[in-house]
Amino acid sequence: MQMHLAAFLIAGNAAHSQVLWRHPASQSGGFLKLDYYTNIARTLERGKFDLLFFADRLAISTRFGGDHRYGVAHGDQDATRMDPLPILGALAAVTSHIGLGATRSTTYSQPYSLAREFSTLDHLSDGRASWNVVTSVNQGEADNFGLRETLGHDARYDRADEFLEVTHKLWGSWGEDALLLEVNSGRYADPDLVSAIDHQGAHFTVRGPLNIPASPQRGPVIIQAGSSHRGQDFAARWAEVVFTIQPDLARMQRFYNDLKSRTPKFGRAPQDIKVLTAIMPFVGETIGEAEEKRAQHNALVDPIVGLSTLSSHMNVDFSAYPLDAPIGDLQVAGMQGLFSLIREISAEQKLTLADIGRLYATGVLVPQIVGTASDIADWMGHIIAEGGADGFVITPAHLPDGFDDFVDQVIPELQRRGQFRLEYEGATLRSYLKN
Repeated sequence: MQMHLAAFLIAGNAAHSQVLWRHPASQSGGFLKLDYYTNIARTLERGKFDLLFFADRLAISTRFGGDHRYGVAHGDQDATRMDPLPILGALAAVTSHIGLGATRSTTYSQPYSLAREFSTLDHLSDGRASWNVVTSVNQGEADNFGLRETLGHDARYDRADEFLEVTHKLWGSWGEDALLLEVNSGRYADPDLVSAIDHQGAHFTVRGPLNIPASPQRGPVIIQAGSSHRGQDFAARWAEVVFTIQPDLARMQRFYNDLKSRTPKFGRAPQDIKVLTAIMPFVGETIGEAEEKRAQHNALVDPIVGLSTLSSHMNVDFSAYPLDAPIGDLQVAGMQGLFSLIREISAEQKLTLADIGRLYATGVLVPQIVGTASDIADWMGHIIAEGGADGFVITPAHLPDGFDDFVDQVIPELQRRGQFRLEYEGATLRSYLKN
């Protein structure tokens, strides 16, 4: 079975690694320039990746210590996040095949405007658009959008379910043959094939139709990363790609089987969803060289930077807790599935809060895979063969050249083994995912 590959990016100074901007191989300040992203996209397309996608959040971290000072001063994951959609429009012009994904929140967006954004991207990219659906969890985001507090966990997903219903109706409001462009007769489109959606629900009232003809994919590929019980149900209903963070094979298998077992109750098949688990590879000509690369990266880690981002993700101020004590049995309003994993790891390894902060700053619990191209291909192939994933989200330790070793060394090894495509097959991102 051939695996699928996505690349994880943030339009800013970090990725899962929150020392990325400090890494000596990174281009300081380059993340504010367009050519930084075009170079990355070209590298990933050369590597025949299915897609790249940008994670996003709508606020600077403000939970740790009750304000923005620490995260901004030390460059945590939320210190800078530019809007990814304009960047993707530019990337569509310099690439031809790779899928292009952006995060948008169902809590702080409106279905009509979002449907227009992704329909536009899908047209301009000839069918390569994808949407990473998030529900937004932290108080800083609520503060920026005039809410006194964030929506409750299940309420966020209830709103998201209806949001997806509306956007899919809008993307379907133009029939495939509705656009006529009959110059001589003056008929632009067939009005009988363009329909209002007349949606009236608990959260949204939208008349429609969309003011954009049907795009090549009839809507973007849906990416989702929920890992709580409610989040997995949401993914089983809507997602085509699920991005997950799991530290070992046993947990990968547990998540994979749990998610796929949920699909029948939503009228879907397990193969309708590709589960991609995140990894941070360190590739060397020898294992020693690869280990040296990892050590160089990890030596830069500040645990408080990790706790600043963790506070944002969980909507809890971890500055109020002792660094030398276990994390404890806290209840969080943020990313509950990820926090359950943190509690598990903390208990198993007897970690303090400072240890968790260090892990979080290193890579938000993403496993670091270290070795030669052959070693890493062996590990990836084993995960696929053992039912841990359908593929991987590759996250970089530095940029803009942080994917180069993987593309130049690991991809050819996977191709030689018949585990990854030699060329793109199909006309759209959705078609790549079905191959």
